[in-house]
Amino acid sequence: MNQSSAKGSGGRRSLWSQARELSQLAPPERNRWVDFLRALSILAVVFGHWLVAAPYIDEAGAVQGGHLLGILPWSQWLTWGFQVMPIFFLVGGYSNGVSWSARLRKAEPGQKGVYRDWFASRVQRLITPVFPVLLLWAALAFAMTMAGMDRDNVKMATQLALVPVWFLAVYLLVTAITPLSLKLWKKFGWLSFLGLVLGAWAIDYLTLLQNVPYVNFANFLFVWVGIHQLGYAWQDGRIGGGVAVMLLAVGLAALVWLTVFGPYPIAMIGVPGAEITNSMPPTIALLALGVTQTGLVLTLEPWGRKLLDNLALWTATVLMNGMIMTVYLWHLTAFVLVMVLAWLAGGIGLEMYPGTAEWWWTRPIWIAVYILALLPMIAVFARAERVFGPIRGGRTVPKLRVVLGVLAICIGLAMTAAISIASPEGLTGVRLWVVALPFVGAALMGFGPVYVWFKREPAEAA
Repeated sequence: MNQSSAKGSGGRRSLWSQARELSQLAPPERNRWVDFLRALSILAVVFGHWLVAAPYIDEAGAVQGGHLLGILPWSQWLTWGFQVMPIFFLVGGYSNGVSWSARLRKAEPGQKGVYRDWFASRVQRLITPVFPVLLLWAALAFAMTMAGMDRDNVKMATQLALVPVWFLAVYLLVTAITPLSLKLWKKFGWLSFLGLVLGAWAIDYLTLLQNVPYVNFANFLFVWVGIHQLGYAWQDGRIGGGVAVMLLAVGLAALVWLTVFGPYPIAMIGVPGAEITNSMPPTIALLALGVTQTGLVLTLEPWGRKLLDNLALWTATVLMNGMIMTVYLWHLTAFVLVMVLAWLAGGIGLEMYPGTAEWWWTRPIWIAVYILALLPMIAVFARAERVFGPIRGGRTVPKLRVVLGVLAICIGLAMTAAISIASPEGLTGVRLWVVALPFVGAALMGFGPVYVWFKREPAEAA
């Protein structure tokens, strides 16, 4: 959706009035359900994280990093509703298919660098909001280390706050192969999806039954590209009412068979102490959940699109999509801030053991506090989703630089989530190479995060 810089008195308009104006400019052919599902999926993940993370103070007065799914096994069923990253990848397939097809239509015959420019622009819009949170936590990790804090605690706080960046590394790789995956869909249709399902099943077979090490990481592509492929089917009009209901039924049956009667855990995210995780790396069970959720949300699509004809609801959707990556990237920072303040205040609210009646009744209060802590972060950092610097002054970025750049970004983000930017040794207490990789990747791809942040006039945003 297009948005431009507010000038003069327009700069003083409320965010709601700006979103309302943008919502009224949306073309009538736009599928508003896509935007709604994008916002819904991220918000579900945010509230799921706030609910699952359950630190408390034990009888000895020590803070324990409680995990609700480990404390209350029945709560693992809740992840079937809160683990909605598959919906984000479904929406990503729809959006990337539309965007890439439009870019091809606009390209002149024989024009070079079409893919490189398209992909560099997509990367820039996704990675720019990461830079502020990454820099802040690098500075905090350094400051906490210099203050003499236990390095394990520094690592725990830093890793908890930054773990959401894992999905960006995967999503960038999935987006990178959009031209290939879309071409496969156009040529083979549903067979292109079935091939990925069989590939995910084969990886799980090698992992669980043959004990082949490391091969399970291939499912980051098989599973997520498979769900991304369903987005093409949706955009192509191949998932109508009957097909959507069939996907819902088949996906749910497979999910129950794999988890209730099969070897896979009920939880769709990692549970402390569990031998198998459905998300890191993903399994065929998570793919079954993705098919189930696809069938559900597309069965509801006609009702949802009619509902979004309501201007207030559509404006709220536009407003949320304008800050959605900021909400996602900063929500655990807000959580850590609240926990630290509660601890400094004598452990107020942390004396309740997770899962008790008292703990459940106080969840709405805690979530309200998390939202209040998040609001200033949105106010300061959401602009990173709306301002973009030029990519090499409009010149095409060389192919090798694009490849090296995206690899550096993805490796940096993956390491941030996997091993943390906090270092157990060294003078600074920070893994500087991990922090630097996304910035190096951005520079290689031709856009500078510092320039972007201080740029006053927002460029056109998708």
